[in-house]
Amino acid sequence: MDVKDFYYELPQELIAQDPLEDRSGSRLMVLDRYTGAVEHRGFRDITDYLKPGDCLVINNTKVIPARLYGEKEGTQAKIEILLLKRRENDVWETLVKPGKKCKPGTRIVFGGGLLTGEIIEVVEEGNRLIQFSYEGIFEEILDRLGQMPLPPYITHQLKDKNRYQTVYAKYDGSAAAPTAGLHFTPELLAKVRGMGVEIAEVTLHVGLGTFRPVKETEVQKHHMHSEFYRIEQSEADKINRAKDGGHRVIAVGTTSTRTLESAADENGRLKESSGWTDIFIYPGYQFRVIDSLITNFHLPESTLVMLVSALAGREQVLNAYRIAVEEKYRFFSFGDAMLITDTSDSQ
Repeated sequence: MDVKDFYYELPQELIAQDPLEDRSGSRLMVLDRYTGAVEHRGFRDITDYLKPGDCLVINNTKVIPARLYGEKEGTQAKIEILLLKRRENDVWETLVKPGKKCKPGTRIVFGGGLLTGEIIEVVEEGNRLIQFSYEGIFEEILDRLGQMPLPPYITHQLKDKNRYQTVYAKYDGSAAAPTAGLHFTPELLAKVRGMGVEIAEVTLHVGLGTFRPVKETEVQKHHMHSEFYRIEQSEADKINRAKDGGHRVIAVGTTSTRTLESAADENGRLKESSGWTDIFIYPGYQFRVIDSLITNFHLPESTLVMLVSALAGREQVLNAYRIAVEEKYRFFSFGDAMLITDTSDSQ
């Protein structure tokens, strides 16, 4: 399977640069995963495709303002840091630019000394481990000094940090938002609950590897980045109940999907668990838990396009993307949404 098999033409102007005023005001393309049929709706119509007993699974991770700008101690050279993952206490794995100036022992000052960091080790892919020092609470300092790490294809400044955060975000740890969830408002979630649909929460801290291009020509040779996930027993029970009752499990986003498929046993059952996953889902994969997926439109040749192609078939997905381009849907993080489902199940 060649990476080029997942390419499609996308005009630059269809990449959404700003979130809509109304989160749930985006468009919704509904793709039947079996027939390839496409419907055009608004995101608020998602309730037309949900039924009592279904279980909607959301990722409650919270994006941290992970981009920091500092100065190299002694030379005042400008340094940019991106926090990738917390290794232990105040040691973080980071991406540093320019990396050549930051050898072990280098000290970086942020916010006039509110925060300092010392590079203690260079690890795989040139990432740096940094030991941070500060007085007070790290999260509060980060909130004051850090910026949201928007994807490279978004060039506009984000006016409101909360717009790159789901309304149900709880646990700090992501370097990128689980963007399918950005379409939900508290009112829409309340309507979903009121229909008798269970909402289960899982946590997967999204890493920046989600934006890394696939460099291998053969899809199977690509190695996925690892991300931390957690599922609590109460939430596992909700998902198991839906499966046992013959109802559907509908994942909100590829991150929820990867969490569920990583944590499930061979029978598709879940229990309380946590750990690191580097699961790579591409065509040929047999899904154990999810039946339907709410997601955004993803980058050409990305692992995310491969994941949705595993659920609905590569040709059907690429055909739906071609239609989305013709119909001028908005693409990527702040763009419109897609529901991949068996539409006969929703009637």
